[in-house]
Amino acid sequence: MENVKVVIWGFGAMGSGMARMILNKKGIEVVGVCDMHPDKVGKDMYEVLGIERAGRPPVIIRDKPEDVISPGCADIALCATDSFTKNAFPKLKFCLENKLNVISTAEEMSFPAAKNPELAAELDKIAKANGVTVLGTGINPGLIMDLLVIVMTGCMMDVEHIEAKRVNSLSPFGPTVMEEQGVGFTKTAFEKAVADGSMAGHVGFDESVAMIGSALGWKIERFEQQMKPIITNIDRKSPYGFAKAGDVAGVNMSGQGWVDGKVKIDMLHPQQIEPEMEGTHTGDYVTIKGTPPINLANKPEVDGGLGTIAMCVNMIPNVINAEPGLKTMIDLPVPRAIMGDFREQIKRR
Repeated sequence: MENVKVVIWGFGAMGSGMARMILNKKGIEVVGVCDMHPDKVGKDMYEVLGIERAGRPPVIIRDKPEDVISPGCADIALCATDSFTKNAFPKLKFCLENKLNVISTAEEMSFPAAKNPELAAELDKIAKANGVTVLGTGINPGLIMDLLVIVMTGCMMDVEHIEAKRVNSLSPFGPTVMEEQGVGFTKTAFEKAVADGSMAGHVGFDESVAMIGSALGWKIERFEQQMKPIITNIDRKSPYGFAKAGDVAGVNMSGQGWVDGKVKIDMLHPQQIEPEMEGTHTGDYVTIKGTPPINLANKPEVDGGLGTIAMCVNMIPNVINAEPGLKTMIDLPVPRAIMGDFREQIKRR
């Protein structure tokens, strides 16, 4: 039986992490990598990872997707390049039209119909026409503040209100995330970026609320979100970020979903570099009012980087096995760690 074959588009922290995870699994292999970084193009994947090839064939990183992706080249593509559906769309379309299943880390792709219903419908159409499946997932959105919430309502007779809260550290992330979250900004610069729409903050609240609503049969009438600066009282430094006392160490995100004229879903997500330096401890929390009530706490937080990598790799069999089309996490079997042979998880048609 042949190994499950994977190509990776985007070989930054997430894409390279997926490759490392796959190299430690049985019955699955990376057969191609696409990345535009000049320091990586033309190099062997194993050299970039600092891992011995140990007799495995070389995987040369290419900057042109057509040099990596073609019909029959692999079973699935892992796309770790974008946050927004409109930016990811051309790459996803290219993979689907080359008859590859796709898993995307783009946060909006977790439930793309929330903001981009036309693009979602087009992706569904393209995937079905080519007999393949596309899914967006990660740790959040994809699991902690949406799928986990939905699963916990399965033991409830009725649901009155949902609060999902994730308190996390931005310290492991790179310079792009520091910029997106306003780390090191002055309070004035942060507020200006929020006002003009250039502050990204956390991407995915809208999608998580829409996923929860769809799963529970709640019609989301209105969605709102807020971004407020987290001002540090002391100098804080992470590997890729620095905030001096009085400046912004991160962003406090909140969001609300209205059902029947009331806020039925609250999303709370403060994230900052080195939170412990001022007594903030990370964690993930699900609080649901209803019968019976749910109070779930996990401390410290699930590591965002490792969690996203694992979600994407562990969902590979579910995506390959799925009926063609655009899927979300509520359409597929529950995620789980694949500790055995990946080939044994595949239902060959």
